[in-house]
Amino acid sequence: MQFIIDGIIIGIQQTTMLEWIAVTTGIMSVWYSMKENIWVYPTGIVNTVIYIYLAFSFKLYADMGVNFYYTIMSMYGWYYWLNTDGDEDQVPVTTNSRKENIISVIIFSGSLAILIFVLTYFTDSDVPVWDATTTSFAILGMWLMARKKLENWLAWILTNLVSIPLYFYKGLILTSFQFLIFTILAVMGYLAWRKSMRAREQLTIS
Repeated sequence: MQFIIDGIIIGIQQTTMLEWIAVTTGIMSVWYSMKENIWVYPTGIVNTVIYIYLAFSFKLYADMGVNFYYTIMSMYGWYYWLNTDGDEDQVPVTTNSRKENIISVIIFSGSLAILIFVLTYFTDSDVPVWDATTTSFAILGMWLMARKKLENWLAWILTNLVSIPLYFYKGLILTSFQFLIFTILAVMGYLAWRKSMRAREQLTIS
């Protein structure tokens, strides 16, 4: 336990200003997402652009690629959330259909297989399976979030739980701690979105 505490203290002391900005905007983005606030996307784009650079610097190539994907999907999600028929400010929270569940499985398993192969044979990554797993869950989570699906939070919870030890192992202690906070916020986000969805369903019935 003392090793973890010492690691956090040392990690914080060695954290660059760039990582501080990335962590701060990342937490803000998750918080805004939980509140269904469109600012999730501007803050998220700042976060992902910084992490493209950081991931490359630490040879987390899959994470670098997924942060580029996050940036593109954030632009799409920004558009999709606001692309309503005019009666509402944003599209509502919904759950996956059976077809969308199948698509989700394909996105995750396909991403995982491709990334493990690429990271193992075409990069010098020392954690190819670990890196690929977090990235595949995140690819799925971002697609679901852009479509405003409740299940996006489940994908993010899994992403965060796998990322906590990965970033600690890589020496990005503050980022590792950030993913712990993300896990808590993701659970809160799931509960908040489910409440929002049920409230809308009750309003529609009445």
